[in-house]
Amino acid sequence: MSPERLPSPAAPPARRLQPLLRAAASLALLAALLHWLEPRALAAAFSAPAPQWLLAALALSIPQVALSAWRWRMTAERLGAPLRFREALREYYLATFLNQVLPGGVMGDAARAWRHARRHRVAGAQAPSPHAPQDSSALAAWHAVIIERASGQCALLLVVLATLPLSPALRSAGAQLFGALGPESPVSRALVLALLLVLAVVAGRRARGPLIRLRHAVRDGLLARAVFVRQLLASLAVVASYVGVYLCCMRMIGIDTPLASAAPLVPWVLLAMAIPLSVAGWGIREGAAALLWQAAGLDPAQGVAISISYGLVVLLSSLPGALVLARPAPGAASAQS
Repeated sequence: MSPERLPSPAAPPARRLQPLLRAAASLALLAALLHWLEPRALAAAFSAPAPQWLLAALALSIPQVALSAWRWRMTAERLGAPLRFREALREYYLATFLNQVLPGGVMGDAARAWRHARRHRVAGAQAPSPHAPQDSSALAAWHAVIIERASGQCALLLVVLATLPLSPALRSAGAQLFGALGPESPVSRALVLALLLVLAVVAGRRARGPLIRLRHAVRDGLLARAVFVRQLLASLAVVASYVGVYLCCMRMIGIDTPLASAAPLVPWVLLAMAIPLSVAGWGIREGAAALLWQAAGLDPAQGVAISISYGLVVLLSSLPGALVLARPAPGAASAQS
């Protein structure tokens, strides 16, 4: 074990510095890309805007969030922590907004799980029976978010692998991306996530505590025959909507790269955003786009310009979630009474 992993009094301040470090990483990566591409080359990629594609991208983001919320609601109900679709949609918009403005890209999902778990704790505390299973429902709320997000990442990984046979240029781009990112590549992280899920499912009788509960949750909420096909189709449709928004952003800034050349690269850029070392993927996403576009024989400045446009559109589409912040946290009124 390395010394920095040992518990120490300095650990809490270090954790408080992590958001600043992630923000600094995003700025440093963007500055490095700007230096490499030169501002003039990057500005040229924005030379022919087509605003109607912005409306198309924003319109496509609505069913994207709705389908994601439906997938979360379905998972939560399977695990015994039900919520209404309207509530799921509101909370998903809030989580998307927080993921865009907070470092790490997962704080919104953590808040979504916490708010859902808190609601079940409050409901259990108000139940007439003192033996109401509020603790298990709250744990199921956390499991539902973990499994719902893992379902999306695994679907994205499937799409990434499916794009490999489509183009020799893509295989070259993937090789360059792996070489640049090394063992910390997003594909490696996705494979580790998938492996952890498999291990949780196949864990034997020696599994205890959280592991066995997670195994049951994955089995019931993701891999059960009654739900697996719906999980897969919903997650693939969400990934398709991500790609669609990205391609709309490409047309929005006037880049006419053939869809057959650009579309296979997009899932790889999206997967790079799984690295939790920045704010909402900024910097890492643009760096991956530059590498992939260059390796595929396309203009890397255009790849970066599309990625920047995508980041701005996703932030804009998440703004309805900011309205949820004006509402009190679930159960807050009950906790104060």
